[in-house]
Amino acid sequence: RHMKKVLAWVLCLMLTLGMVSVASAEFAPVNKDDLKVGFVFIGDVSDKGYTYAHYQGLLDMQQNLGLSDDQILIKTNVSEDSSCETALRELVEAGCQIIFGNSYGYMNYMAELADEYPEVIFSHCSGYMSNDTNFNNYFGRIYQARYLAGIAAGLKSLELDNYNIGYVAAYGTDYAETCSGINAFALGAQAVNPEAIVHVNVLNAWADEINEKAMAEDLIDNYNCGVIAQHCDSAQPQIAAEAKGVFGCGYNSDM
Repeated sequence: RHMKKVLAWVLCLMLTLGMVSVASAEFAPVNKDDLKVGFVFIGDVSDKGYTYAHYQGLLDMQQNLGLSDDQILIKTNVSEDSSCETALRELVEAGCQIIFGNSYGYMNYMAELADEYPEVIFSHCSGYMSNDTNFNNYFGRIYQARYLAGIAAGLKSLELDNYNIGYVAAYGTDYAETCSGINAFALGAQAVNPEAIVHVNVLNAWADEINEKAMAEDLIDNYNCGVIAQHCDSAQPQIAAEAKGVFGCGYNSDM
């Protein structure tokens, strides 16, 4: 839910107020009726998690700005490899003036195409690269919400008298995004229950529904975790928690 609000805000800001700053970079103004907005998504909009949340933000933006369906072009299930470059090029060729990519691994591809197509704006979620003209990145201070979720999990662990908390993570210390999330969640849990232990299973992928569920089940069955948290794209860890009768802290959308 938080990511949905972040994306909706970013989209509206860039497509309305953002045109002012774009103009200062010598971009030609675009008539709203001629505007085409492209999206490259790592998952499917039905995943009830990360991509779903981005899609909800997209719909809010479309409604708020009054854009028609044919002004929104979407590529789904695009992996973090040459498929990303292909999808981006297809959106450029289709006439998109601004393109959003929602996965960390799209960063280098978007940076390269931003150089190749200086007349197109490329906006990347969660990365750190940008330039002063047509390539930028966006993200929320998710670690703050993670800390609060950790407090909720820690309080529930006290109530259950079970101090084991499970966390299914896309990556571990590889990326600041995932590392800060794990640390913030653990600090929140331990702020209310100093004896809380956060057990982390690492997927080494942003989205892997089969293993997301399996890793949550492992945390419940083999580590006796009474609460399951996650930093991965789908709702599968929460589905596993529900099936096992334990509590959960979802992510990306209302799970």
